[in-house]
Amino acid sequence: MTKGALLAQRPERSSCQAATSARARALAAAAALSVVTAAGSAAAEASSLPPQLAYAYGENETPRAAAFGGALRALGNGTSAVFINPSAMVETRVYHLQALFQGSPEAGRHAYGGVVVDSVTGKLAGALSFVGGFVDMDKGGLRRSYIDARVGLAYPITERLFVGLTGRYAKITQDGRLFAGGLHDGDGKDPVSGGMTETEDGEADGRHSFVNEFTFDAAITIKPTDNLYIAAVGQNLSYPDNGLLPTTVGGGVGFGTDDFSIEVDGVVDLNSYSDTTYRLMAGGEYLVADHFPLRAGYRFDQGADQHALSLGVAYVGTQFSVEASARRALAGGGPTTFVVGLAYHLESSGLTRASSDGL
Repeated sequence: MTKGALLAQRPERSSCQAATSARARALAAAAALSVVTAAGSAAAEASSLPPQLAYAYGENETPRAAAFGGALRALGNGTSAVFINPSAMVETRVYHLQALFQGSPEAGRHAYGGVVVDSVTGKLAGALSFVGGFVDMDKGGLRRSYIDARVGLAYPITERLFVGLTGRYAKITQDGRLFAGGLHDGDGKDPVSGGMTETEDGEADGRHSFVNEFTFDAAITIKPTDNLYIAAVGQNLSYPDNGLLPTTVGGGVGFGTDDFSIEVDGVVDLNSYSDTTYRLMAGGEYLVADHFPLRAGYRFDQGADQHALSLGVAYVGTQFSVEASARRALAGGGPTTFVVGLAYHLESSGLTRASSDGL
């Protein structure tokens, strides 16, 4: 098993350390619950945001990725890999099941889903994810629902070179109550903002989805040393040419040890705005008392002309982990984003049999 930058995924290092107090676990769970409560209580204050930000550029995140400001393309192993860099799945051997919540009060966005990643039972690693959610912009005037399903595969060509591929299906449906003068109190049949209506026998019968796409991501990770990782990633490479499902290319450089990791990423976005834009991200984490990663990150979004800071905390044990993070734009009316995750480490149960093939 590789050691660098695997703080959130690695097993315990001694049986003594595994005996964590019930009080510490309860505190970690309470911290995660407080994040969810804060997101829910602020949701009623939803305000207008550009669709790119309300939909978060079509990105789904784990708490670790969000805490890094999105800078996890090189070190994003485990459940983060299917969303951000599929080749990183084979950086360590895990079999994790994670439930996810994502929320943004300003966007009225809330999403729920889960991820399963297995790099234990074979040399070829695999992952499945499904996330569904809602975006209620303009205080309920513009309503979107979406689903995002992914299947990821990764393979270690050598001990220093990993490749990965993710297939993705995305569907977004819109239902609005807006017209030129403001909110519409009627039935939401405005031809512009109300979405595309399906009809049967001349009667409205639901909505057409205005994004309904199959696409894919591809990635490569190089490991020059035991602690240094370099990644290149392309996302939505079928080029949907849609601002809510943008094609991006980029990568990251990360350095990690058993107790500390840091990474810097850059991404070029081809479709979210009329001109090509970029996002720069940086993040790091430090492991306290062998169980509590403390995380922080920064991102600059050129398209939105916004800076954002993020913080995260987690409890990571042998059998399960509880993680929470929050990201806040510093100016320009940007969104606040909360991400919470609860994971079970199936490899700790003894129900899985590790492959005899080494990385």
